[in-house]
Amino acid sequence: MDRAELAEFLRTRREALQPEDVGLPRGRRRRTGGLRREEVAALCGMSADYYSRIEQRRGPNPSEQMLAAIARGLHLSLEERDHLFRLAGHATPRRVFRGDHINPGMMRIFDRLEDTPAQVMSHLGETLRQTRLAVALMGDESVHTGMARSMHYRWFTDPAARLIYPEEDHPTHDRLFTASLRDAYTRDGRGSRAAALVDALLAASPEFAALWHEHPVLGPFCGPKRILHPRLGLLELHCQTLVDPDQSQMLLVFTAVPGSESHEKLQLLPALGDLRV
Repeated sequence: MDRAELAEFLRTRREALQPEDVGLPRGRRRRTGGLRREEVAALCGMSADYYSRIEQRRGPNPSEQMLAAIARGLHLSLEERDHLFRLAGHATPRRVFRGDHINPGMMRIFDRLEDTPAQVMSHLGETLRQTRLAVALMGDESVHTGMARSMHYRWFTDPAARLIYPEEDHPTHDRLFTASLRDAYTRDGRGSRAAALVDALLAASPEFAALWHEHPVLGPFCGPKRILHPRLGLLELHCQTLVDPDQSQMLLVFTAVPGSESHEKLQLLPALGDLRV
């Protein structure tokens, strides 16, 4: 572990990151650019004292989990993340096509959507980040583990996963999730996490198996969605999708036509919280 170089690297990245890059107000009393140490610590989910000691060359050797949290909090690129791990004396994480590390540009966009239902998803249907209003609309999708992290997997194995959409829309989602997983499987190949999901679903779901052998193909990314909310009822929304091909991630943003009943219902989300957990 190179304490001096690690501290210097963290300081330069902290000072290069502006409050507006992470959705924080700049404030009138901020005299210098960049983020404060306590702000970075909050973004990383750790105490300000722990982070400050690392940057002051007197902290403990951070674990891989802590380094991953720092990389996310500082919006590091994959190359910067690998450099961070090496400075801390750890092997760099394998660059499997997992997509847990969100691209800094995607994160900057996401951080500006606090007043909008939005979430970042991997190409395997795993929800990586959600805004507060996305949790209120869709439920907290970060609670799932294992293969159940994938909405594609839950859709065909957990009846509760289907409650979010009207029953008459289920056939459309059947084909959408199957086509999405086939696209991931075709790209990642045998031995990948996509292949493991496919094998598990072929064994667990005759419905999935039948659709899989039909070779459905993905259609438009920005189609309309109808969502059933336990308190608000049916919402007719548009799902705008920003695709990051480098990370195989998608930023989904849910909107409604201004003046519509669904738009009015969206305005009520902040007061409802998460009712789906």
